[in-house]
Amino acid sequence: MTPTPMTTTPDVRRTIRATTATEAGAPRATGADPAVRIPAQAGPPGTRTGCTTPADTTPTGGDTAGAPAPHDPCAHGFLPERPPVRSMIGTWTRLDALAREVAVATDRATAVDIVARADRADELTALRQRVSRLSPRNAEAAAMRVAVIAVSCGWGALDPQAPAAREVANEAFLELWAAIAHRIDHDQFVALPTLALHNWAPERKPRRHIPIDQLARTEQLVPIVRWAPEGQPLSRLDRLMLAATRLEAHGIWLFRLADTLAGRAPDDSSTPTALRRLVRIQHALRAQLHSEAAELAAAPATDQQRAVLAALAEQGALEPPVLQAADAVLGIGGRRPGEGRRQHLRRHLPAQHRAWLSAMDRHCAPVRTLAHRGGPDAAVYREAQESLIALRRTYTALVQTAAAPTPGGPLPEAA
Repeated sequence: MTPTPMTTTPDVRRTIRATTATEAGAPRATGADPAVRIPAQAGPPGTRTGCTTPADTTPTGGDTAGAPAPHDPCAHGFLPERPPVRSMIGTWTRLDALAREVAVATDRATAVDIVARADRADELTALRQRVSRLSPRNAEAAAMRVAVIAVSCGWGALDPQAPAAREVANEAFLELWAAIAHRIDHDQFVALPTLALHNWAPERKPRRHIPIDQLARTEQLVPIVRWAPEGQPLSRLDRLMLAATRLEAHGIWLFRLADTLAGRAPDDSSTPTALRRLVRIQHALRAQLHSEAAELAAAPATDQQRAVLAALAEQGALEPPVLQAADAVLGIGGRRPGEGRRQHLRRHLPAQHRAWLSAMDRHCAPVRTLAHRGGPDAAVYREAQESLIALRRTYTALVQTAAAPTPGGPLPEAA
């Protein structure tokens, strides 16, 4: 018997892309929108790779000729479209040097003094005046370095534009922070997605161009801004951030399955097949985290790095985007009614990413009705939920290991 092909209907794909673009503030495309498939890539057997990518479609409407295409996580998940900027140029080299110096400060007071010294030298003001000239890619690179400085100084939970923040943090730095937030249209970027997904580079330059998710999966990665001094081993915080990057890269198949399940009826013959593949991918992601655990536990850590982790955890800024994507499909946010927990976690993501997750919330709602049914299909759905819960617990254990004052115990065995 020939299996039902695992493809999302063009109508559903167009609806998701149009909804995402509208919620993210992008104009809705008009005219033809042909379903163009990205080239197949190596991955888990049986995993669908035929997601549409707006970057490969040519809008025909006159108003959309120069409009940016809505983000399509099927292409590269929530990783940046190109490798992060490793070396900044011009005046911005000073921000790079400042972030590196602050990251290895022995404590928050020392980090704050370093920022104050940069302020007295008018370096922060000079950077603030040049924010509008940054390209989008370099603005993301600057945001990552600002995020490193903010969390190192204990300012991560501040609103840089709030009057009360000026009583706590350096005013010139707050102005730079607010200007960059305005430039990238994202005022909650001091969180794991920025610190991890924009703070890595391949150790060696690849010989040929390969997709960003494959690059992050197959190459040895090193942090751009290290939380450990040069010449010393990577710290636990370095390894945790790199683990989050690799988790996102391996999780690209989860994004593609989310696209497959969007708009599916719960009794569609392809739904349980997709859910079984989702279970396998989540088990593979859990095994990936286990493979990181031993080296992370053996890595050095300082009180300052543990303080950074504690601050991020306190503000709910340590949830990997790929886990939020799985939650959008399976609907197990781990929250009590009325808390708005899911939106609380998503506020640290860029607008287009939040819009895509909201679209998945709606379009995967029919599949989530399996939670209230019986039969084999419902059992597969519950297995997918349980595998996501196990994956989240494993990630939480990895964070706890990174934050522990002494090497923690082994993680639970991978299923």
